[in-house]
Amino acid sequence: MADRSFLSWPFFETRHRELAEALDAWCAAHLHVDHADTDEACRTLVRDLGQAGWLRHSGAGEGETLDVRSLCLIRETLARHDGLADFAFAMQGLGMGAVSLFGTAEQRTWLERTRAGTAISAFALTEPGSGSDVANSTAAAEAVPGGFILTGEKTYISNGGIANLYVVFARTGEASGAKGLSAFLLPADTPGLEIVERIEVIAPHPLAHLRFNSIRLPETALIGKCGDGFKIAMSVLDVFRSTVGAAALGFARRALDEALARVRQRQLFGAPLSELQMVQGHIADMALEVDASALLIYRAAWTKDMGAARVSREAAMAKLHATEAAQRVIDTALQLHGGDGVRKGFAVESLYREIRALRIYEGASDVQKIVIARAALGEAR
Repeated sequence: MADRSFLSWPFFETRHRELAEALDAWCAAHLHVDHADTDEACRTLVRDLGQAGWLRHSGAGEGETLDVRSLCLIRETLARHDGLADFAFAMQGLGMGAVSLFGTAEQRTWLERTRAGTAISAFALTEPGSGSDVANSTAAAEAVPGGFILTGEKTYISNGGIANLYVVFARTGEASGAKGLSAFLLPADTPGLEIVERIEVIAPHPLAHLRFNSIRLPETALIGKCGDGFKIAMSVLDVFRSTVGAAALGFARRALDEALARVRQRQLFGAPLSELQMVQGHIADMALEVDASALLIYRAAWTKDMGAARVSREAAMAKLHATEAAQRVIDTALQLHGGDGVRKGFAVESLYREIRALRIYEGASDVQKIVIARAALGEAR
Protein backbone atom coordinates (compact mmCIF):
# COMPACT_ATOMS: atom_id res chain seq x y z
CA MET A 1 0.00 0.00 0.00
CA ALA A 2 1.32 3.44 -0.91
CA ASP A 3 2.52 5.70 1.88
CA ARG A 4 -0.19 8.14 2.99
CA SER A 5 1.62 9.81 5.87
CA PHE A 6 2.13 12.90 3.71
CA LEU A 7 -1.60 13.64 4.02
CA SER A 8 -0.94 14.79 7.59
CA TRP A 9 1.34 17.58 6.34
CA PRO A 10 0.08 21.11 7.06
CA PHE A 11 -0.37 21.81 3.34
CA PHE A 12 -3.70 19.97 3.49
CA GLU A 13 -7.12 20.52 4.99
CA THR A 14 -9.51 17.81 6.12
CA ARG A 15 -11.36 17.99 2.78
CA HIS A 16 -8.13 17.17 0.92
CA ARG A 17 -7.48 14.11 3.08
CA GLU A 18 -11.04 12.91 2.57
CA LEU A 19 -10.75 13.49 -1.18
CA ALA A 20 -7.55 11.44 -1.45
CA GLU A 21 -8.96 8.57 0.61
CA ALA A 22 -12.23 8.48 -1.31
CA LEU A 23 -10.56 8.57 -4.72
CA ASP A 24 -8.09 5.85 -3.75
CA ALA A 25 -10.99 3.60 -2.72
CA TRP A 26 -12.90 4.41 -5.93
CA CYS A 27 -9.86 3.60 -8.09
CA ALA A 28 -9.35 0.25 -6.38
CA ALA A 29 -13.00 -0.66 -6.93
CA HIS A 30 -13.77 0.80 -10.36
CA LEU A 31 -10.62 1.60 -12.34
CA HIS A 32 -10.37 -1.51 -14.53
CA VAL A 33 -10.56 -0.25 -18.12
CA ASP A 34 -9.25 -2.28 -21.06
CA HIS A 35 -6.46 -0.31 -22.78
CA ALA A 36 -6.45 -2.32 -26.02
CA ASP A 37 -8.23 0.51 -27.87
CA THR A 38 -6.67 3.72 -26.54
CA ASP A 39 -9.33 6.05 -27.94
CA GLU A 40 -12.19 4.01 -26.54
CA ALA A 41 -10.39 3.62 -23.20
CA CYS A 42 -10.06 7.41 -22.90
CA ARG A 43 -13.72 7.95 -23.77
CA THR A 44 -14.71 5.39 -21.13
CA LEU A 45 -12.43 6.90 -18.51
CA VAL A 46 -13.77 10.43 -19.11
CA ARG A 47 -17.32 9.13 -18.86
CA ASP A 48 -16.63 7.14 -15.68
CA LEU A 49 -14.68 9.94 -14.00
CA GLY A 50 -17.47 12.35 -14.87
CA GLN A 51 -20.27 10.13 -13.62
CA ALA A 52 -18.41 9.53 -10.36
CA GLY A 53 -18.01 13.28 -9.85
CA TRP A 54 -14.21 13.46 -9.98
CA LEU A 55 -14.17 15.71 -13.04
CA ARG A 56 -15.93 18.45 -11.06
CA HIS A 57 -12.46 19.23 -9.74
CA SER A 58 -11.00 19.62 -13.26
CA GLY A 59 -12.60 23.03 -13.82
CA ALA A 60 -13.98 25.98 -11.92
CA GLY A 61 -17.68 26.71 -12.18
CA GLU A 62 -19.21 30.16 -11.82
CA GLY A 63 -17.91 31.77 -8.62
CA GLU A 64 -15.46 28.92 -7.97
CA THR A 65 -11.67 28.79 -8.14
CA LEU A 66 -9.43 25.91 -9.13
CA ASP A 67 -8.03 24.16 -6.06
CA VAL A 68 -4.52 23.14 -7.07
CA ARG A 69 -3.98 20.88 -4.07
CA SER A 70 -7.05 18.87 -5.07
CA LEU A 71 -5.87 18.72 -8.68
CA CYS A 72 -2.47 17.43 -7.56
CA LEU A 73 -3.91 14.85 -5.16
CA ILE A 74 -6.25 13.55 -7.86
CA ARG A 75 -3.52 13.30 -10.47
CA GLU A 76 -1.11 11.63 -8.05
CA THR A 77 -3.73 9.07 -7.02
CA LEU A 78 -4.94 8.32 -10.55
CA ALA A 79 -1.37 8.01 -11.88
CA ARG A 80 -0.50 5.55 -9.13
CA HIS A 81 -3.41 3.36 -10.24
CA ASP A 82 -3.56 3.92 -14.02
CA GLY A 83 -1.56 6.30 -16.21
CA LEU A 84 -4.29 6.62 -18.84
CA ALA A 85 -6.84 7.56 -16.17
CA ASP A 86 -4.53 10.36 -15.06
CA PHE A 87 -4.22 11.49 -18.68
CA ALA A 88 -8.01 11.52 -19.14
CA PHE A 89 -8.53 13.63 -16.02
CA ALA A 90 -5.62 15.99 -16.70
CA MET A 91 -6.64 16.82 -20.25
CA GLN A 92 -10.16 17.76 -19.14
CA GLY A 93 -8.58 20.28 -16.79
CA LEU A 94 -5.83 21.58 -19.04
CA GLY A 95 -8.08 21.66 -22.09
CA MET A 96 -10.64 23.84 -20.35
CA GLY A 97 -8.24 25.76 -18.13
CA ALA A 98 -8.58 28.89 -20.25
CA VAL A 99 -12.37 28.76 -19.91
CA SER A 100 -12.16 28.10 -16.16
CA LEU A 101 -10.00 31.19 -15.72
CA PHE A 102 -11.22 33.57 -18.45
CA GLY A 103 -14.35 32.15 -20.13
CA THR A 104 -17.67 33.88 -20.66
CA ALA A 105 -21.00 32.50 -19.44
CA GLU A 106 -21.69 31.15 -22.92
CA GLN A 107 -18.29 29.47 -23.14
CA ARG A 108 -18.80 27.92 -19.71
CA THR A 109 -21.61 25.75 -21.07
CA TRP A 110 -18.78 23.66 -22.55
CA LEU A 111 -17.12 23.56 -19.12
CA GLU A 112 -20.29 22.06 -17.65
CA ARG A 113 -20.08 19.27 -20.21
CA THR A 114 -16.38 18.51 -19.69
CA ARG A 115 -16.85 18.45 -15.90
CA ALA A 116 -19.72 16.01 -16.34
CA GLY A 117 -17.68 13.77 -18.65
CA THR A 118 -20.04 14.23 -21.61
CA ALA A 119 -17.50 16.13 -23.72
CA ILE A 120 -13.74 15.74 -24.20
CA SER A 121 -11.48 18.79 -24.36
CA ALA A 122 -8.03 19.51 -25.80
CA PHE A 123 -5.37 22.23 -25.40
CA ALA A 124 -3.91 23.14 -28.81
CA LEU A 125 -0.74 25.15 -28.23
CA THR A 126 2.26 23.21 -29.63
CA GLU A 127 3.21 23.63 -33.29
CA PRO A 128 5.66 21.80 -35.57
CA GLY A 129 8.09 24.72 -35.25
CA SER A 130 7.37 25.85 -31.69
CA GLY A 131 6.99 23.71 -28.61
CA SER A 132 8.30 25.35 -25.45
CA ASP A 133 8.81 28.61 -27.40
CA VAL A 134 5.14 29.60 -27.31
CA ALA A 135 5.84 33.16 -28.44
CA ASN A 136 7.04 31.76 -31.78
CA SER A 137 3.61 30.33 -32.69
CA THR A 138 2.62 30.92 -36.31
CA ALA A 139 -1.00 29.69 -36.51
CA ALA A 140 -3.03 32.78 -37.35
CA ALA A 141 -6.55 34.07 -36.72
CA GLU A 142 -7.30 36.97 -39.06
CA ALA A 143 -10.04 39.33 -37.95
CA VAL A 144 -12.85 39.62 -40.48
CA PRO A 145 -16.37 41.06 -40.17
CA GLY A 146 -18.24 38.96 -37.63
CA GLY A 147 -15.32 36.87 -36.48
CA PHE A 148 -11.98 35.35 -37.47
CA ILE A 149 -10.43 33.11 -40.14
CA LEU A 150 -8.15 30.50 -38.51
CA THR A 151 -5.23 28.96 -40.44
CA GLY A 152 -2.13 26.99 -39.49
CA GLU A 153 -1.18 23.75 -37.76
CA LYS A 154 -0.78 22.28 -34.28
CA THR A 155 0.92 19.03 -33.32
CA TYR A 156 1.27 16.60 -30.42
CA ILE A 157 -2.18 17.67 -29.31
CA SER A 158 -3.46 15.44 -26.51
CA ASN A 159 -6.97 14.11 -27.20
CA GLY A 160 -6.45 15.12 -30.82
CA GLY A 161 -8.88 13.13 -32.92
CA ILE A 162 -11.29 12.29 -30.07
CA ALA A 163 -11.89 15.74 -28.53
CA ASN A 164 -15.24 17.47 -28.87
CA LEU A 165 -13.65 20.87 -28.29
CA TYR A 166 -10.22 22.44 -28.79
CA VAL A 167 -8.84 25.57 -27.15
CA VAL A 168 -6.55 26.94 -29.86
CA PHE A 169 -3.88 29.62 -29.53
CA ALA A 170 -3.25 31.65 -32.69
CA ARG A 171 -1.58 34.86 -33.75
CA THR A 172 -3.93 37.83 -34.15
CA GLY A 173 -1.11 40.29 -34.76
CA GLU A 174 -1.55 42.99 -32.09
CA ALA A 175 2.23 42.90 -31.66
CA SER A 176 5.17 40.66 -32.42
CA GLY A 177 6.08 37.71 -30.22
CA ALA A 178 4.08 36.84 -27.13
CA LYS A 179 1.89 39.94 -27.25
CA GLY A 180 0.25 39.02 -30.55
CA LEU A 181 -1.45 35.75 -29.54
CA SER A 182 -5.11 35.08 -28.74
CA ALA A 183 -7.11 32.07 -27.51
CA PHE A 184 -10.17 30.59 -29.23
CA LEU A 185 -12.77 27.88 -28.71
CA LEU A 186 -12.96 25.47 -31.65
CA PRO A 187 -15.68 22.77 -31.64
CA ALA A 188 -14.43 19.59 -33.31
CA ASP A 189 -17.26 19.56 -35.87
CA THR A 190 -16.32 22.99 -37.28
CA PRO A 191 -15.78 22.82 -41.07
CA GLY A 192 -12.12 23.11 -42.01
CA LEU A 193 -10.62 21.25 -39.04
CA GLU A 194 -8.42 18.45 -40.38
CA ILE A 195 -6.81 15.61 -38.43
CA VAL A 196 -3.63 15.31 -40.48
CA GLU A 197 -2.08 12.47 -38.53
CA ARG A 198 -2.62 10.39 -35.41
CA ILE A 199 0.69 10.22 -33.52
CA GLU A 200 1.84 6.98 -31.86
CA VAL A 201 4.15 7.32 -28.83
CA ILE A 202 5.84 4.89 -26.42
CA ALA A 203 3.02 5.08 -23.85
CA PRO A 204 -0.20 5.01 -25.92
CA HIS A 205 -2.26 8.19 -25.61
CA PRO A 206 -4.55 9.87 -28.18
CA LEU A 207 -2.38 12.47 -29.91
CA ALA A 208 -2.78 14.19 -33.26
CA HIS A 209 -1.41 16.71 -35.73
CA LEU A 210 -4.13 19.25 -36.62
CA ARG A 211 -4.52 21.58 -39.59
CA PHE A 212 -6.85 24.59 -39.74
CA ASN A 213 -8.04 25.13 -43.31
CA SER A 214 -9.38 28.69 -43.29
CA ILE A 215 -11.80 27.95 -40.48
CA ARG A 216 -14.46 30.58 -39.86
CA LEU A 217 -14.85 31.36 -36.14
CA PRO A 218 -17.49 33.69 -34.66
CA GLU A 219 -16.49 36.56 -32.38
CA THR A 220 -17.87 34.55 -29.44
CA ALA A 221 -15.07 32.00 -29.95
CA LEU A 222 -12.51 34.45 -28.59
CA ILE A 223 -11.49 33.76 -24.97
CA GLY A 224 -10.64 36.95 -23.14
CA LYS A 225 -9.37 39.73 -25.40
CA CYS A 226 -7.28 39.79 -28.55
CA GLY A 227 -3.61 39.77 -27.59
CA ASP A 228 -4.25 38.01 -24.25
CA GLY A 229 -3.40 34.54 -25.56
CA PHE A 230 0.09 34.28 -24.10
CA LYS A 231 -1.09 35.53 -20.71
CA ILE A 232 -3.95 33.03 -20.79
CA ALA A 233 -1.68 30.13 -21.77
CA MET A 234 0.84 30.97 -19.04
CA SER A 235 -1.92 31.36 -16.45
CA VAL A 236 -3.25 27.91 -17.32
CA LEU A 237 0.22 26.36 -17.19
CA ASP A 238 0.90 28.14 -13.89
CA VAL A 239 -1.99 26.16 -12.42
CA PHE A 240 -1.46 22.83 -14.14
CA ARG A 241 2.35 22.56 -14.27
CA SER A 242 2.51 21.45 -10.64
CA THR A 243 0.00 18.72 -11.44
CA VAL A 244 2.39 17.22 -13.99
CA GLY A 245 4.82 16.80 -11.12
CA ALA A 246 2.01 15.21 -9.11
CA ALA A 247 1.37 12.65 -11.85
CA ALA A 248 5.09 11.85 -11.89
CA LEU A 249 4.93 11.47 -8.12
CA GLY A 250 2.08 8.97 -8.49
CA PHE A 251 4.18 6.94 -10.94
CA ALA A 252 7.15 7.08 -8.55
CA ARG A 253 5.07 5.96 -5.56
CA ARG A 254 3.77 2.99 -7.56
CA ALA A 255 7.33 2.11 -8.61
CA LEU A 256 8.54 2.27 -5.02
CA ASP A 257 5.66 0.03 -3.91
CA GLU A 258 6.46 -2.47 -6.65
CA ALA A 259 10.15 -2.42 -5.71
CA LEU A 260 9.41 -2.95 -2.01
CA ALA A 261 7.22 -5.95 -2.78
CA ARG A 262 9.83 -7.37 -5.14
CA VAL A 263 12.83 -7.14 -2.81
CA ARG A 264 10.86 -8.64 0.09
CA GLN A 265 9.77 -11.64 -1.98
CA ARG A 266 12.73 -12.27 -4.28
CA GLN A 267 15.43 -14.59 -2.91
CA LEU A 268 19.12 -14.18 -3.71
CA PHE A 269 21.94 -16.18 -2.14
CA GLY A 270 19.51 -17.78 0.30
CA ALA A 271 17.95 -14.56 1.63
CA PRO A 272 15.48 -11.87 0.48
CA LEU A 273 16.93 -9.14 -1.72
CA SER A 274 15.86 -6.66 0.94
CA GLU A 275 18.62 -7.89 3.26
CA LEU A 276 21.37 -6.75 0.90
CA GLN A 277 22.81 -3.40 1.96
CA MET A 278 23.18 -2.25 -1.65
CA VAL A 279 19.48 -2.89 -2.23
CA GLN A 280 18.63 -1.05 0.98
CA GLY A 281 20.65 1.90 -0.33
CA HIS A 282 18.58 1.92 -3.51
CA ILE A 283 15.34 1.82 -1.51
CA ALA A 284 16.52 4.71 0.66
CA ASP A 285 17.35 6.79 -2.43
CA MET A 286 13.93 6.08 -3.92
CA ALA A 287 12.08 7.01 -0.74
CA LEU A 288 14.06 10.24 -0.48
CA GLU A 289 13.26 11.17 -4.08
CA VAL A 290 9.54 10.56 -3.50
CA ASP A 291 9.30 12.68 -0.37
CA ALA A 292 11.38 15.53 -1.82
CA SER A 293 9.11 15.62 -4.87
CA ALA A 294 5.98 15.63 -2.72
CA LEU A 295 7.26 18.54 -0.64
CA LEU A 296 8.00 20.65 -3.73
CA ILE A 297 4.68 19.79 -5.41
CA TYR A 298 2.45 20.53 -2.46
CA ARG A 299 4.40 23.66 -1.55
CA ALA A 300 3.69 24.99 -5.06
CA ALA A 301 0.03 23.93 -4.90
CA TRP A 302 -0.48 25.41 -1.42
CA THR A 303 1.19 28.67 -2.45
CA LYS A 304 -1.16 29.02 -5.43
CA ASP A 305 -4.22 28.14 -3.36
CA MET A 306 -3.25 30.76 -0.78
CA GLY A 307 -3.70 33.46 -3.40
CA ALA A 308 -0.29 33.96 -5.00
CA ALA A 309 -0.74 35.68 -8.35
CA ARG A 310 1.99 33.59 -9.98
CA VAL A 311 3.93 30.54 -8.83
CA SER A 312 6.08 30.08 -11.92
CA ARG A 313 9.24 29.46 -9.89
CA GLU A 314 7.63 27.06 -7.43
CA ALA A 315 5.75 25.18 -10.15
CA ALA A 316 8.88 24.90 -12.31
CA MET A 317 10.84 23.48 -9.38
CA ALA A 318 8.06 21.00 -8.61
CA LYS A 319 7.70 19.81 -12.19
CA LEU A 320 11.43 19.62 -12.85
CA HIS A 321 12.37 17.72 -9.73
CA ALA A 322 9.35 15.40 -9.64
CA THR A 323 9.59 14.28 -13.27
CA GLU A 324 13.36 13.80 -13.22
CA ALA A 325 13.22 12.05 -9.83
CA ALA A 326 10.40 9.77 -10.97
CA GLN A 327 12.50 8.70 -13.96
CA ARG A 328 15.30 7.72 -11.57
CA VAL A 329 12.96 5.94 -9.14
CA ILE A 330 11.25 3.96 -11.89
CA ASP A 331 14.58 3.03 -13.49
CA THR A 332 15.82 1.71 -10.14
CA ALA A 333 12.60 -0.24 -9.60
CA LEU A 334 13.00 -1.79 -13.05
CA GLN A 335 16.61 -2.73 -12.25
CA LEU A 336 15.55 -4.42 -9.01
CA HIS A 337 13.05 -6.50 -10.98
CA GLY A 338 15.79 -7.89 -13.22
CA GLY A 339 14.52 -9.42 -16.45
CA ASP A 340 10.91 -9.04 -15.35
CA GLY A 341 11.43 -5.27 -15.30
CA VAL A 342 11.37 -5.09 -19.10
CA ARG A 343 8.65 -7.70 -19.53
CA LYS A 344 5.21 -6.74 -20.81
CA GLY A 345 2.54 -7.07 -18.17
CA PHE A 346 4.72 -5.91 -15.29
CA ALA A 347 3.87 -2.54 -13.76
CA VAL A 348 7.43 -1.20 -13.83
CA GLU A 349 7.70 -1.78 -17.58
CA SER A 350 4.57 0.28 -18.15
CA LEU A 351 5.73 2.98 -15.73
CA TYR A 352 9.06 3.21 -17.57
CA ARG A 353 7.22 4.10 -20.76
CA GLU A 354 4.71 6.39 -19.06
CA ILE A 355 7.19 8.65 -17.26
CA ARG A 356 9.36 9.71 -20.19
CA ALA A 357 6.92 12.13 -21.80
CA LEU A 358 6.37 14.05 -18.56
CA ARG A 359 9.93 15.40 -18.76
CA ILE A 360 8.97 17.04 -22.08
CA TYR A 361 5.37 18.23 -22.13
CA GLU A 362 4.10 21.44 -20.49
CA GLY A 363 7.66 22.77 -20.54
CA ALA A 364 10.66 20.47 -20.99
CA SER A 365 13.10 20.02 -18.10
CA ASP A 366 15.67 22.40 -19.58
CA VAL A 367 12.99 25.06 -19.97
CA GLN A 368 12.08 24.68 -16.29
CA LYS A 369 15.74 25.30 -15.45
CA ILE A 370 15.60 28.55 -17.41
CA VAL A 371 12.48 29.63 -15.51
CA ILE A 372 14.11 28.84 -12.17
CA ALA A 373 17.39 30.52 -13.08
CA ARG A 374 15.68 33.69 -14.28
CA ALA A 375 13.70 33.86 -11.05
CA ALA A 376 16.84 33.39 -8.98
CA LEU A 377 18.77 35.98 -10.97
CA GLY A 378 15.87 38.42 -10.70
CA GLU A 379 15.80 37.98 -6.93
CA ALA A 380 19.55 38.54 -6.78
CA ARG A 381 19.15 41.87 -8.57
